[in-house]
Amino acid sequence: MVVRREKKLSRFVVGKGKKLVLVSLAGLIWIQPVVSLEWFGGYTSTAQAAADQTLKSSEEMITSGAKLVKYQYKTTRSGKQVTVLADVIEVDLSNPYVQLNVMTGKGGQVTTRQSVEGMAKESGAVAAVNGDFFATTGMGVAMGGAVSQGTVVTTPAQLEGMYAFAVKTNGTPIIDRFAFGGTVIAEDGSTFPLTGINQESYKTEPAQAYSHVNNMFIYTSAWKSLERPTASATTPTEVLVQGGIIQQISIKAPIPSAVPADGYILRAHGMAADYIAAHMVVGQRVDASYQLSSLTTGEEINPADLQTMIGGHTLLVDQGKVSAFTRSTTGISGGSPVARTALGYSQNGKTAYIITAEKNNNSSGMTLKELQNFMTSIGVWKGLTLDGGGSTTMVTRPLAETTAGLTFTTSNGSAGQRAVVNGLGVFTTAPQGTLKGLVVSGTQSLLIGQTASYTLKGYDNYFNPMDTSGMQTTWKSDNGNVTWTGDSFKAVKAGTSQITAISGDAKTSMKVNVLGGSDLKSLTSGTTFASLEAGTSVSVPVTAELKNGNKVDVPAESLKWEFTGMKASVADGVLTVQSVNKGANVAYATPKYDGFSGTPIVLSASAEQIWENFENVTYPISFTGLPAETKGTAMVTQGTGSHENSKVLKLDYDFTSGTGNRFAYAQINGTTGKGIPEGSTAMSIDVLGDSSLNWLRAEFEDADGKSVYVDLTRMVDFSEWKTFSMDLTAAGLKQPAKLKRLYLVNLEDGQDERSLTGSVSFDNVKFTAPSTEVDSSFPSVTVQMTVGQKSMSVDGKKQNLEVAPLLKGGTTYVPIKYVLDSFGGAASWDNVAKKITVTRGSVVLELTVGKTSFLLNGSPEKATVAPIIVGGRTLVPLRLVSEQLGIDVKWEKITKSITLKS
Repeated sequence: MVVRREKKLSRFVVGKGKKLVLVSLAGLIWIQPVVSLEWFGGYTSTAQAAADQTLKSSEEMITSGAKLVKYQYKTTRSGKQVTVLADVIEVDLSNPYVQLNVMTGKGGQVTTRQSVEGMAKESGAVAAVNGDFFATTGMGVAMGGAVSQGTVVTTPAQLEGMYAFAVKTNGTPIIDRFAFGGTVIAEDGSTFPLTGINQESYKTEPAQAYSHVNNMFIYTSAWKSLERPTASATTPTEVLVQGGIIQQISIKAPIPSAVPADGYILRAHGMAADYIAAHMVVGQRVDASYQLSSLTTGEEINPADLQTMIGGHTLLVDQGKVSAFTRSTTGISGGSPVARTALGYSQNGKTAYIITAEKNNNSSGMTLKELQNFMTSIGVWKGLTLDGGGSTTMVTRPLAETTAGLTFTTSNGSAGQRAVVNGLGVFTTAPQGTLKGLVVSGTQSLLIGQTASYTLKGYDNYFNPMDTSGMQTTWKSDNGNVTWTGDSFKAVKAGTSQITAISGDAKTSMKVNVLGGSDLKSLTSGTTFASLEAGTSVSVPVTAELKNGNKVDVPAESLKWEFTGMKASVADGVLTVQSVNKGANVAYATPKYDGFSGTPIVLSASAEQIWENFENVTYPISFTGLPAETKGTAMVTQGTGSHENSKVLKLDYDFTSGTGNRFAYAQINGTTGKGIPEGSTAMSIDVLGDSSLNWLRAEFEDADGKSVYVDLTRMVDFSEWKTFSMDLTAAGLKQPAKLKRLYLVNLEDGQDERSLTGSVSFDNVKFTAPSTEVDSSFPSVTVQMTVGQKSMSVDGKKQNLEVAPLLKGGTTYVPIKYVLDSFGGAASWDNVAKKITVTRGSVVLELTVGKTSFLLNGSPEKATVAPIIVGGRTLVPLRLVSEQLGIDVKWEKITKSITLKS
């Protein structure tokens, strides 16, 4: 659509909505219309920056004019040096074949959300990052202004200290605070101020006035929601305009339809609504003019002169130096090391920097001050922060590949990418070029026994992919660490190999590292407990943590398994118990890789136990929904049907408002959740359906604080009570864990086939977990030892010791064999890892010589002392081992004697 900007015509699409208030953490701002924000100015010292170190680790072309540069940023926190991984896309703004542009939600529409990878795929971006801050419980609208190819997508709201990044059509970058101003012109020549385009409701700063009261806004077809907007505290008068002519006027009531593609809707309240009633008539012409302006210089900017604009938060760098914060950073966890996203440009204005700091298993994130220091170290002249934390996502297209993929694992881990409201994309406009080079495409790291396929791909002189499908390729390896099988390579033994692809006179190579047991720090299964009975089948996905800190999923074909107390097998990642050894009430399945022994999986007698029947709930249960328009309740009430004599949890929902995927949650114990029995392998639950065809799920929080989702049923196609059983081992739920929410999902795809309103109920939530009787079957004895003596007594009977207990640094050390011989259990020694694995009932304890860190049933723990080697024998800290195994320890200082009891 076209509107008038004084004598020029400027295009504008839909934009953002409500301006919101900061109340959150980890870089994600939650915006609420009633909370005020305090402006804050501060400074950072350059002393720390001098001690920090920035090291470039690699760089790779993405397309002509854009390259990915990876850095290691070393800094000191609490007296310890830490290394943060940072990823920077450098964009040459003078290159005619590359452009930056804002990407918005799904289909370019405001009030929708999508992952950065999804937006990049939809828009064709070769690289992208997440963008502006937004309200996670809001409508899905960015907080700041956005412009795409001269078209206004959102206008900046009246919040203090918020900066935005823009690029003019001539390639000049801008970082500034912007204001929006406009005028609506009726046919009679009268005018009324235009406050914004496609904004959510919010409270302005510093006036703390409601944004939509007495004001007029424009909403375009890019605004997908039928509500313009929600929670505005106002009754709207709306005017539909098409072709510059008023088609419909709805006084004090919204127009109940979406904005047409060839028009827009004027949305007014109070004095603005009175103006419409007095000056507008159906069939008359109406025009609008608008402009952006700098809040620092007063310069007016025609959006048509902008290639792109995207909103951010505080200024971070100015004139090449660390800047004072222009807004409070408390709500974005400014002082905490989290994942970060930022934008900046160079002193000559020729280079744009798109920056992320990783927070994952390999990197600890950055504070805002660390981010400032890093940005100045790589040449940023002026820069700002974008949304961070769980939103921080970067996707890049590897050389010769056709699509952009994740550059690194987000801080959400296995939960995947967060759906965000917008992002900044890098786009190539280069024509098809000539073949410049070839690359081998495939994994650079293999595990022994693993097979992997590789392909030969090409790129042109603009570093864009070329079709090489017609090339005849021969493959070979330079040694026997990997072998060619005819259609793939197979890793045979640990070490480095160079694989080479040859096509005619052209060839290219890639180094592949085959990991050995000596590269591993730990080897653990996502399943730590299982039921010990013939026929039991559980998923046993195994993850290896490498000594360099990286974690890799281990393919089933790379593992060997050792079984104790049972006959069993593992095929395609599933452990099946064939029979249980006579007299065994506990068994173990131990994964092994290249001589490295992993954490044993404990199998024991299991029992199903009622976790919640809702008869006597002592914790809060509440409702929440997404998007914000979703309504409903969650409460404990009297049951119906076959459950009429018991209490149940009832979840009512109303999805009739809002757009996109919709969610109705019954929250367990507020936002905290409630712990489930440790070692749970299965869950069952009774559900009263409503034949809505919606999707029913449970959300857990695992031991790492990550969300794990389990399907109860993909389709609620029943209206009676039914019992559902779920295998928690298949979900990879790392325990201890909590159940946080039971919820319904109404997917956008096929939404017309599912009910938008309804009610489901839950009862008798049960979990299957190891029986506590397993650990009560060991002998009850009393053992006495004395430091320096090569004997001990067991229930008064003397036994000789090969090695006397040793007192060192206030800690008593003994060979673990003697403790286990008396109290039950077993120990094994891994010479590769210098590790002792102790098993006793349901307890698996892994101790490494010289390391105070240890694993307890696969979970990392910390001790104050470590196992030692004395005279060629490995001794363990007696108190640490005994207490972890449930054995009481008493120390007599005068006689230097130790008494153990169980």
